[in-house]
Amino acid sequence: MHTSLTLGAGLGLKAEHYEAAHECAAQGLWFEVHPENYMIDGGPRIAWLETIGSRHPLSLHGVSLSLAADCAPDIAHLKRLKTLAERIRPALISEHLAWSAWRGHYHPDLLPFPRSVQALKRIGDNIQRTQDFLGRRIAIENPSHYLELSGHAFSEIDFLCELSERSGCGLLLDINNVFLSAHNMAYNANAYVDAVPAQAITEIHLAGHSVDPGGASLLIDSHDAPVAEAVWALYQRLIQRIGPRPTLIERDENVPAFGELLLERDRAQSLLEALSCG
Repeated sequence: MHTSLTLGAGLGLKAEHYEAAHECAAQGLWFEVHPENYMIDGGPRIAWLETIGSRHPLSLHGVSLSLAADCAPDIAHLKRLKTLAERIRPALISEHLAWSAWRGHYHPDLLPFPRSVQALKRIGDNIQRTQDFLGRRIAIENPSHYLELSGHAFSEIDFLCELSERSGCGLLLDINNVFLSAHNMAYNANAYVDAVPAQAITEIHLAGHSVDPGGASLLIDSHDAPVAEAVWALYQRLIQRIGPRPTLIERDENVPAFGELLLERDRAQSLLEALSCG
């Protein structure tokens, strides 16, 4: 199995890029997929993933475990996730700090919650159940924010740190989420990235965002554009403090040619290599 020590900068794997991804020999390159798209017994999709995994490290980034829900993770979902993980042996597994399931129904979004004492215990238990079932550590991603919620007993950073300490999980720090949430909620993005403990961060995400088409000043985590320069600046600020971490470029809409994505990935790789050589 590839370990996180071999990971530099990676890309989200898209079906239209399978062949180019397989042939690319860039140093430190790895690929991330949403496991929900590969929880199948066979066929060309899983065959391609196994083929790419024979040449490059892979990561599983889940979107539907619903760890912040008021119930335990769905056991059937966990079984499918474990089967996939045992099949492709990913270097990293991660999930979102959000909920998306309610009374057996899934919602097509990653929904927020009040950071209460009860939520801390419930989510910590759900992370621990997931890790125990999979037999390995996972990382939890900080969310994007668009509106104020009441009922918070913790700051987001304190909540994430408590989850990490209680469950042993890592933190996936999404820099684009930090940037747009700071803009939308009117707090300081620099202060946020400066406050996250270095030892807890196991992975970093970079992505593009867009402005709310309704005309408001809201920024949307759309993953449909290149990484903004302000996000690159935050990323550089973070890794200069904490050192190199596996870093992923996300692009889910308006997906360009593989070579164009690789240029963004190479920019992140150059920053990581400069720190390693410094």
